[in-house]
Amino acid sequence: MIAAIFPGQGAQAVGMGADLAAHSAAARNTFEEADDVVGYALSEVCFTGPIERLTATDVCQPALVATSVAAYRAAVEESGFQPDLVLGHSLGEYSALVAAGAMDFERALRIVAERGDAMRQAGLSSPGAMLAVLGLSDGEVAALVDEVDGAWPANENCPGQVVVSGTLAGIDALESLAAGRGVRSARLQVDGAFHSPLMAPAAERLRPALEAWDPADPVVPFLSTTTCAVEPPQRMRSVLLDQLTSPVRFGPAVGVALAMGVDGVVEFGPGKVLSGLVRRVRRDVAARQVGVAGDLEALAVN
Repeated sequence: MIAAIFPGQGAQAVGMGADLAAHSAAARNTFEEADDVVGYALSEVCFTGPIERLTATDVCQPALVATSVAAYRAAVEESGFQPDLVLGHSLGEYSALVAAGAMDFERALRIVAERGDAMRQAGLSSPGAMLAVLGLSDGEVAALVDEVDGAWPANENCPGQVVVSGTLAGIDALESLAAGRGVRSARLQVDGAFHSPLMAPAAERLRPALEAWDPADPVVPFLSTTTCAVEPPQRMRSVLLDQLTSPVRFGPAVGVALAMGVDGVVEFGPGKVLSGLVRRVRRDVAARQVGVAGDLEALAVN
């Protein structure tokens, strides 16, 4: 079984999608459609930057969805690629739902543009930060977080890598506590405490847009990295709403996928971060990426 996986915010890089758009009509048409939907040259921001514009949360989110969907459509066009399962990391769940046929691309772009702005505004209203804690188990990080006020586990990425969100004071305290105990940590370059209670205002703002969406029956099962379960259409709206204030449980969700029989993954979009996380869950999983035209050729051969 093959799972298609889709990255979230943080995977962006100037130049993403440019080579695919030059090679593939499906990718090129996807970027043209995205430009029309958002009302500005989103493709140019992806292809040429500047990085400051691309990393702005309200631009970054539709840019990543457009790039991931372009890569997926190019793979379908080039080789007839068809996964057995789809999943995404946070924002990547929107790309996964488009690939599964449960959400149309235009709606996904409109929702994630709203989502990005809502998260940015929530970050301005309740300033926070995120800290990757390295080398500890999920339970050990949870115990460390319990000693600090204003901090919450936010991303269970893989064994030995948990990201924590919190208030500025909470993350400062956690960083000091970790250093005092010889635990490595690293601050993330983000503008808010994502996947924590501080994002509750963003969830409320996004609620009308999600409630207006009528999910279609997916042609490929959608495994949520919020619930670690295959979710039916009637649950998808609440899953995407809860996602904003709940931890991303990517590592445990990969474990569920492996138990279902997945033995290979293909990551669609810029970078190889998720593929690396999957290999840290289980090293023998075959992992490939589609981010440039050469990847399409390799996928077709396999």
